[in-house]
Amino acid sequence: MINLKNKKTVITGATGGIGNSIVENFFNHGAKILGTGTNDEKLHTLQKKFSGIILQKFDISKHGEIEKFVDNVCEQLGGCPDILINNAGITKDNLSLRMSLEEWKQVIDINLTSTFLLCKFFLKKMIKNKYGKIINITSVVGHTGNVGQANYTASKSGIIGMSKSLALEYAKKNININCISPGFIKTNMTDKIDPKFKELILTKIPSNRLGEPSDVANVAAFLSSEMSNYITGETIHVNGGMYLC
Repeated sequence: MINLKNKKTVITGATGGIGNSIVENFFNHGAKILGTGTNDEKLHTLQKKFSGIILQKFDISKHGEIEKFVDNVCEQLGGCPDILINNAGITKDNLSLRMSLEEWKQVIDINLTSTFLLCKFFLKKMIKNKYGKIINITSVVGHTGNVGQANYTASKSGIIGMSKSLALEYAKKNININCISPGFIKTNMTDKIDPKFKELILTKIPSNRLGEPSDVANVAAFLSSEMSNYITGETIHVNGGMYLC
């Protein structure tokens, strides 16, 4: 059985569809959770839904503040986190010829650079603790590419390569670093997709349905548990067979 009782867990992007589901899953497994987001209203709603969890408004794009944030997290949780789930991210879609440098940099800076810095500063704590689980949320389009998402796909592909390197560097320190690569999951983002385009997407998914946020959360719980101790540097695909590598 998956046992996360009292495991100190940090979840970025906790207020989004997938993040919310991860919070719920870990809450039900008894984890001690600190979640982040940037929307006050959504943070308040999440706090009301899951009493006892710690929520902190933090913008991961502020790179100069990440190390201080990590120190603050350790104080609030009463020690080094056992688990870090890097789920926060953004999109700024545009065709490559129309994509501005700012659109490129924003997505790379938040999705890739911020994830690297969070890994870096939490790793320093985990090494001293001689234990840690890091899960980075990527995307199926980081493997397949996607029209109008050169910046997003680059950031997600970068996370996968970075995670493999970090896994190699810290495997001997009893730290597991893996990725989850969701396909099309039912969230507010996919709710906005044009119905005709959604029908086209479904033709490419062997399971013939969009995934549920809980499908991703269940894998995150597994990778955070002792059941995954011999798995590191891997990417688990949660896409209904859309991408079979």
